[in-house]
Amino acid sequence: MLVPFFGGFKHAFLMLLTKSNNVDNLLSIEPSRQTVVSWSLNSQNMIEQYELGTASLDERIEAAGKCREHGYRIRFRIDPGILYSNWREGYADLIRKALKVVKPENITLGMLKFLPGHFNLALRAYGDRARQLWDHGFVRGASDGKLRYPPKQRVEFYTFLIEAIRNFDKDVSISLCRETPEIWSIFKDRCKRRQCNCTNW
Repeated sequence: MLVPFFGGFKHAFLMLLTKSNNVDNLLSIEPSRQTVVSWSLNSQNMIEQYELGTASLDERIEAAGKCREHGYRIRFRIDPGILYSNWREGYADLIRKALKVVKPENITLGMLKFLPGHFNLALRAYGDRARQLWDHGFVRGASDGKLRYPPKQRVEFYTFLIEAIRNFDKDVSISLCRETPEIWSIFKDRCKRRQCNCTNW
């Protein structure tokens, strides 16, 4: 109902963000330039640990490919990025698999961030797996009070992902999700501030 509804507007857009592969309803109707379908992606390791009940990485990519082929605008959001022992291998595999199948119009990058009270929720939901996250020495953001990985680790993560993406696609728009001015200033020449997952251009 919503896709054709928004298709009747010039300056209104429907933004869909999902971790599902349930796209049969989208494929059964005509796509519209007013609808953007975006997938939240993570390494398969992190999907299995923290995204219980969602589609696998391969299933999400396959669904995105079907929607792209059908004519929808497609974006990827690699967020929340989580550091673990072999995170480089996991996220490189994610990018390789995704960009071999789909050419998105944007890839937005973000890392795990949460308000202090959210950690207690994570403890109740994930137990020891949540405690392992705390070993990274999260720091409180000056502007929003959220707990984040230290700046050095965020710069390392974003640098790795941007370089991996550029190995496959030299032109795709890359942006950062809700990052601090300090981090944005480092990547201002490599990321587009106004072309992120949740905005239209």
